[in-house]
Amino acid sequence: MADSNDDTFDPTTPEQREIGREMVDESTGLGSVMAHAYRGELGRVDTWRQRLDQTTTWAVTVMAAILTWAFSSPDNPHYILLIGIVVVTVFLGIEARRYRDYDVFRARVRMLQENLLATALDPSRDVERSDWRVELSQDYRKPTVKVSMQEALANRLRRVYLALLGVLLVAWLFRVTAFAAREDWINTAAIARIQGLVVIAVVVAFYVALLAIALWPRERQAKGEFRNGKEGDWKDSDAKDESRN
Repeated sequence: MADSNDDTFDPTTPEQREIGREMVDESTGLGSVMAHAYRGELGRVDTWRQRLDQTTTWAVTVMAAILTWAFSSPDNPHYILLIGIVVVTVFLGIEARRYRDYDVFRARVRMLQENLLATALDPSRDVERSDWRVELSQDYRKPTVKVSMQEALANRLRRVYLALLGVLLVAWLFRVTAFAAREDWINTAAIARIQGLVVIAVVVAFYVALLAIALWPRERQAKGEFRNGKEGDWKDSDAKDESRN
């Protein structure tokens, strides 16, 4: 096996691309290091996954408290629900930032699974990325986020926060209509000296922006596991698919 310190070292050569097979067939120091590295990356993924869940839990808790208080008395102001929208949006921003960090470690785990573990388990298949060792080495030297803030926001909106913010919007609309005379519900939406039409326009613009962020088509950069293929206990290999055709 070529020495990584050699100037002629090429990680894309067949010998280097099949490193997964050698790690399984032989007892190598690199294999032991990669096993510990994989275990460590899994731990970091689990930690950041829990941090994402904690943010969602706090957002749901705050939203439930605000909804309870807003409808506990007709005298309570409707804008407390708008404050709830702002607070949940802040949680959205926090969770999107955490999601970007979470994806860094998840991407490393997927890199190892796709190119090392999968190749070791089935040596007849080639690696997914011929230069995966170089990419992983560079990421260990200089870690970088893999997804943009816009993609992170879109992901968390589609998964969790569009539903939460939608509930708050419906609650606010119900609050300013059901608790007001039918002919002046727009005036009921006013906040202090801010006219009701202005408040409604701001709310509409805000939700249009959320929908644009969540649904705007873009190339996905996050390294997910379940984006391709249909549901099933086990996905058929390419060889099985070809044999059926």
